[in-house]
Amino acid sequence: MRRPLLASLLLLSASAQADEGMWMPSQLPDIAAQLRAAGFKGNPADLADLTKPPMSAVVKVGGATGAFVSQDGLVLTNHHVAFGVIQYNSKPDRDLIANGFIAADRAGELPASPDYRVLVTTGFDRITDTILANARGKQGRAYYDAIDAATKQAVAKCESDAGYRCSVANMDYGTDFYLIRQLELRDIRLVYAPPQAIGNYGDEIDNFVWPRHTGDFTLLRAYVGKDGKPADYSPDNVPYAPPAHLQVSTRNVKDGDFAMLAGYPGVTFRHRMASEFANQIEWQLPSRVALYDGLIGTIDAAAKPDANAKVAYASQVQSLKNNLKRAQGELDGLRRSDAIHVRQQDESAMLAWLGKQPDAAATRRDIDAAQAQLKNAMAMRDRDQLVGAIRAMTQVLRAALTVQRLAIERTKPDAERESGYQLRDETLIAGTLKQVQRRYSPTVEKAILADLLRQYLALPAAQHLPEFDQVFGTTQAQVTAKLDALYAGTKLGDEAVRTSLMQRESNVATDPDPMLVAAKALLPAYMRIEEESKQREGELLRLRPAYMRALIAYRKSQGRAVYPDANSTLRVSYGRISPMSPRDGIDYRPLTTVQGIVEKHTGKAPFDAPKPLLDAIAKGDFGTTADPVLKTQTVDLMTNLDTTGGNSGSPVLDADGKLIGLNFDSNWEAVSASWMFDPRYKRAIHVDMRYLRWLLAKVYPAPHLLKEMNLPSE
Repeated sequence: MRRPLLASLLLLSASAQADEGMWMPSQLPDIAAQLRAAGFKGNPADLADLTKPPMSAVVKVGGATGAFVSQDGLVLTNHHVAFGVIQYNSKPDRDLIANGFIAADRAGELPASPDYRVLVTTGFDRITDTILANARGKQGRAYYDAIDAATKQAVAKCESDAGYRCSVANMDYGTDFYLIRQLELRDIRLVYAPPQAIGNYGDEIDNFVWPRHTGDFTLLRAYVGKDGKPADYSPDNVPYAPPAHLQVSTRNVKDGDFAMLAGYPGVTFRHRMASEFANQIEWQLPSRVALYDGLIGTIDAAAKPDANAKVAYASQVQSLKNNLKRAQGELDGLRRSDAIHVRQQDESAMLAWLGKQPDAAATRRDIDAAQAQLKNAMAMRDRDQLVGAIRAMTQVLRAALTVQRLAIERTKPDAERESGYQLRDETLIAGTLKQVQRRYSPTVEKAILADLLRQYLALPAAQHLPEFDQVFGTTQAQVTAKLDALYAGTKLGDEAVRTSLMQRESNVATDPDPMLVAAKALLPAYMRIEEESKQREGELLRLRPAYMRALIAYRKSQGRAVYPDANSTLRVSYGRISPMSPRDGIDYRPLTTVQGIVEKHTGKAPFDAPKPLLDAIAKGDFGTTADPVLKTQTVDLMTNLDTTGGNSGSPVLDADGKLIGLNFDSNWEAVSASWMFDPRYKRAIHVDMRYLRWLLAKVYPAPHLLKEMNLPSE
């Protein structure tokens, strides 16, 4: 696992702020002095090796993070990260969301949906020269295609070893590329989930808020075939033996203690251009808030009369609520930080500095060309957001679009297929088609489509797509009539019909099912938008590195550390358990206790603490998990660690590498940190492992799991 010499030199010459930075593990030896000064007692060089503990115990779970906590494949992640697994196994007469779940033994563990994955990273290697070899000298779509072809070739070679999922990560916006190799575990089962009134105590009222009193955790288990290789679900499978697992700490923690987090943060944008900051604040976030808010209201109203529909859409509504609050918090935070002005000033200073450097003209030419590409993309941003939402927010229509596109891609050699439709993707596609059944109601989907199409009809005529007008009509009355006909006539709501489409290559395009007919008609519009996007993305991949090289060099001249924007690759941040003073006269302590649960309890959602929990709090039997200073049971803790979306489920380690917390949220003031980091406000919120231990020991007992994790049952 190598890294560019340039980045090493920059890090060696820059000073790092202990609470800022989502560091690549390979960078950590370069900042060993800062790590040790912050309190880390281990060897920073060990953190750079993904095949050694503790990094080898950290895994990607769904779209977020988790960690192995036993030698028998037990995975700890968030309740909200595993919510889809809990929902998948819930029915109106077996509501695991409300009541929680404890598997008495391994035979009682419940399988996740077929598309749910745990990925174990085993390789992370720089392959920049390989990816860019055939792209140099090309522009636009040709540049994009050259990188795409090289990426697919690298992935195919990596995946020649069965059971692995590989990908190529783009670092610093086309400057560097890394090949990531991950063992793909496909048989994942539900082991332990607290009731929702613990796992999501406070729901949206407390979301992104401190103080917090949420037990946001779930335990899963990964299984493999008897040969030890990844396999689909089978009763004969055996628990996966991970290369390492984390030990849950039994010591007490306090304000000021060292803390370190490892996980898979989704995306940050701190190195984006000033014009992109302005677009995010002036258009993207306000439009996203309005979109999510409308969708939540639409789904709630449509699902209200049907208990099955409520369960089916529970996970999607939960995700929308979280994303809505995040978008609003990000908008408020960026406005509070005057981000547009601050970023414009910083960029102007950088460009002024650049103008004094040798060979600045060529760099500035590429930067200006990139700015022009971004400006052109804004012309159709409303349309693209809506047509993207129409695909993303539906189940049956999306399934129809998927199988129609798959039929087209199957006519090509595998290496030439669109990413997402290659042979390597077909198992995931099949799993997605199967899970539709548990997450679909024709009444709700029609309501979602009607709402999105209402907004589409309101767009200027220049943003309309003839295919959409043909399929859905150009008036609200036509939309209603056409949607009624589509959902009355389609058979794609039947799992057997959907899954059979995967086996048919020649006649999907001529199938008379109205949903498939509609998807076939819509697909050219989606592919045309995709083509426009690839042309633009190719140019930005070619041009952005000039901006990044200038920015990195400018930061170096300021003595500032450089770390790549997050991109769903494994990162490490470090800092300390930390209080916060967000506003005048307000001081937040970094630990909360069960007394806060009682104070918030109203008996009604979302503050309806379960009776067994209230009884246990009243009894006061906290045993070895009680905080010796506070003289009671802690619940959550707060640090100044640098996190963003995707870090949900990330393990929080102490100076000795033991597990003290489980990341699940950020504070409201810090939601904007994906774009702009402000150490005054950036905090991360975690489940205190002492609370998890107490719940498993005293409240919803699972002594067999405590024993498996080598923890006392007192």
